[in-house]
Amino acid sequence: MASASTGRRTHPVRRGLVNVWRLSLLTIFWALVSALVWVRGHVRLPKWLGSDSREVAVRLWTLGWLTFVWVLLWGVVSWANVLAGATLAIAIVTLLPLPRVAVEGRIHPLSVAILVLRLVYDFAVSSFQVGWMAVRPGKPPLGAVVRVRVAIKSDMVLTLAIDYLNLVPGTMVVELDHRRRLLYVHVFDVSSQRRVRAFYRQVAYTEKMFIKAFERDSEWHPSPYHGIDDDYHHVDPVDRLRVTGPESQERS
Repeated sequence: MASASTGRRTHPVRRGLVNVWRLSLLTIFWALVSALVWVRGHVRLPKWLGSDSREVAVRLWTLGWLTFVWVLLWGVVSWANVLAGATLAIAIVTLLPLPRVAVEGRIHPLSVAILVLRLVYDFAVSSFQVGWMAVRPGKPPLGAVVRVRVAIKSDMVLTLAIDYLNLVPGTMVVELDHRRRLLYVHVFDVSSQRRVRAFYRQVAYTEKMFIKAFERDSEWHPSPYHGIDDDYHHVDPVDRLRVTGPESQERS
């Protein structure tokens, strides 16, 4: 009886602690949302960081990567090296800007993870196949340059897809028709129709997964920063003028 009564007395205390914990989480969440809304409405980011949140994220990633490389070069993790690397990264991005990279679509982490796992699998299987071709007796395999078209719209995502194909042993992109989205890929072994069909299946899977991971049609919108790709991406001149300003239009 004593233990039962003690359990009934402590139950309201536990319930009160749970309610306090929930109220604290709601308060913290509300404060964070309010702070984000205030920052979005009052803080103006420098133009060199980008015109929208995705471009800002890319610029911040660039600053972080340059800072990380600086710390690696020194070999010592310290506040002095981190601050010096961040200062140098800001100076490089500001004084020596690279051409603006159009950021389009959104990143889907699950699809990216599946893509990375498939890359590891393809790398292992292709490495074994190329190694066996190098040591097996007989004539060397018949290689050829194969042309294939992809439906990837973003230049950045297309570059990542080409890097994917180049990382897998047995395939190497030797030329790219930028406007028509044609890849000319050197394939290590095209001695049979089965090998050729396997290559086309690999490219089709790579294309599908990159589109699923980065540029789904429901989330895609072309960036006004495309240059020679305006015809392909159907960029409205009004959008370009809105982002770049009349001065850059006059210079171009």
